[in-house]
Amino acid sequence: MLEDERVAFFLASRLITRGNKGTLVLTIMIIAMVFVNLIFLPSIIAGVVVLFNQQSIDYSYGNLVIEPRENELVILNVKELQQKINRIPGVVASSPRYTSGATIVYKGRSASPLLVAMNPEDEKQVLKISTKIISGDYLNEADTDQILIGKTLAGNRDQKVDRVASLGGAEVGKTVAVTFINGVTRSYRIKGILYSGSASTDSNAFITKKEIESVLGRSDTANQVLVRTTTTGDENAMRLTLMQYGVQQQIWTWQDKSADFLKSIVGSFDIINFISTIVSLIIAVVIIFIVIFINTVYRRKQIGILQAIGIDRSIIIKSYIFQALFICVCGTVAGCILLAAVLQYLTASPLVFPGGPVAPVLEPLLVFRAVASLFIVSLIAGYVPSWLTTREEILSAIRG
Repeated sequence: MLEDERVAFFLASRLITRGNKGTLVLTIMIIAMVFVNLIFLPSIIAGVVVLFNQQSIDYSYGNLVIEPRENELVILNVKELQQKINRIPGVVASSPRYTSGATIVYKGRSASPLLVAMNPEDEKQVLKISTKIISGDYLNEADTDQILIGKTLAGNRDQKVDRVASLGGAEVGKTVAVTFINGVTRSYRIKGILYSGSASTDSNAFITKKEIESVLGRSDTANQVLVRTTTTGDENAMRLTLMQYGVQQQIWTWQDKSADFLKSIVGSFDIINFISTIVSLIIAVVIIFIVIFINTVYRRKQIGILQAIGIDRSIIIKSYIFQALFICVCGTVAGCILLAAVLQYLTASPLVFPGGPVAPVLEPLLVFRAVASLFIVSLIAGYVPSWLTTREEILSAIRG
């Protein structure tokens, strides 16, 4: 059996060395482009997921989110709870919040964002919102008549530019009227505008927890406590740790909070990626099939003579399969070189998406899947045309 493979390999090498070099190089480059396409889009999708995950941790949830027990609206004695959480090993800091709906009016334009009341100093230790101020200043603990708003909420003077309801170009130093859920209306000076790249955060408004307590007439309460842990990735273990230390409220990980939105984004990308992968593999099959088919048709007499002198049909078929695999291997190697150059460039100069810069993330499983896919389609594209051609009767093949 090994002797058959050696003969088939010899025939394949002769086919390659005596074939058209230009056609061979062009075919290899097409396979290289197919290989790059099989990996490039999924790596960009992985980069988008990494960006969104990091934004969720840095600007929305921290690592863990503590919420009131079932059938309760607020967390009572939140200062005591915060002190308990901060003493737990593995916890960097925690930040109590009170979030609610509100209506904000500026120069006749209104919007109903999520209003977040927090302790600015605690928030600095858990989230990175304070580092994303693009105009004005971040809030201080003593601020009671000032508000921080996201860039999306601030909006633009040209309403057509805004994708969602906004305040129509609100600026730092201007005054807005805020109506709270209990009907109280107060005026606030815009102290700062932030832009994090996270759509949910940039649509929010922020005031101090001290101010919300004066509006609602309650103190030492919150409906959220964000927790930053020393490491990312072991949130489920940290949730169990908090429960063991006596935290009885509901505890969610940032993955729990962002799962639905992330699923919808990845689901849409997966459909695009699936279509792109199928089209790429079809192109690879067609290209290799055509090359092998033309070679077999052009060498019908040679194939007939080989069969006439006793070369088994399976050996001839294997020789063309080896030729297809040679094209696949060379195309994959060339594709790896091209892909490495592209990824290096995009890592240095990331693509700018609405959510922020996205660098491709290369996963080993993705590369293996691309190589395996090309190997399989090459086997098919090499086998089918050679099998069809070698079915012809020997004399008919020799006569041409």
